[in-house]
Order: sequence, then C-alpha cells, then structure tokens
Amino acid sequence: MNRKIFSRMWFYFRTGWGTYFAFIFSAINTLVVTYYLAIEEIPFLLEIFPSFGHYVTIIGLIGIPLLASVGYIHFKRLPAYASEVDISVEQNPYVFKLHPGWNKKVVFPMYGLLTTMLLKISQNEKLTEDEISEIKKVLADIDHLSAGGWIDKPRGT
Repeated sequence: MNRKIFSRMWFYFRTGWGTYFAFIFSAINTLVVTYYLAIEEIPFLLEIFPSFGHYVTIIGLIGIPLLASVGYIHFKRLPAYASEVDISVEQNPYVFKLHPGWNKKVVFPMYGLLTTMLLKISQNEKLTEDEISEIKKVLADIDHLSAGGWIDKPRGT
C-alpha cells in the first residue's frame, strides 16, 4: 500500500513540477537571460525592446500564438503524438482489463445478459425470474447513468 501511495505522489509531483512549476520558471529564466545577456548587448535590438517589459509583451504576443500553433501541429499533423498514444495504450493495463465503473457494473453485465437472452431465444427457452430481475437491475442502472447519476464513485472522491 505504501508503495502505491509513494508512486501516486511521485506521479502528482512530476505532473505539478513539469506542467506548472518548471514551465513557469523556465519561461521566466529564458526571458531574463535572453534580455539581459543578449538584447542589452546588441544596440539595434535595444531599440526594438527598450525595456524588459516591452520585451516580455512583444515576445508574449508573438510567442503564445506561435507555441500554441506548434502544439496544434504536434497533436494534429505529426506522427509524434500518435506514437506517444501507442506507447501509452501498450502500457495501460485497462486496455487488457475491464475498466472499473460503468463499464464493469453496467455495460459488460448487459452484454452478458444479451448473450444469455440470444442463446435462450435461439433454443426456444424462456428467461428465468432471476434473469428477468437481473435485466431489470441493469436497465435501472442504465437509466440512472443516463440521468447523470453515478455507478460507484471513483477512488479518491
């Protein structure tokens, strides 16, 4: 149990660090270093960016749309993201197991009941009272999900 908690905390730490903390500090570091070590030393660039505030504003106006475009290209136009997803799918245990939640509690029981019903129909047999009550329970769960309800709760909520 402790190993699982440690692994989860490590994942949350890496996500927080890599997505937020390191991103913000690397952006600030890049802006400060490029301005004070490069732009202040080149006179014609100092005319374009007379102060650090001007530099940050202009780079932000150009950089944010440019980087958003690069991100879009990464996801939509290059095979790199498809490769990342392939690797994630290969490593995801739920590709080879039944997902917890509504899949496990509603969808696959429904598949089992439908298969049972088809077998019985094909052999001209009647459903038992237990099978009928199980079908009614699955239908009630489907109605509950359709209305926005929960089937179990995710871990941690």
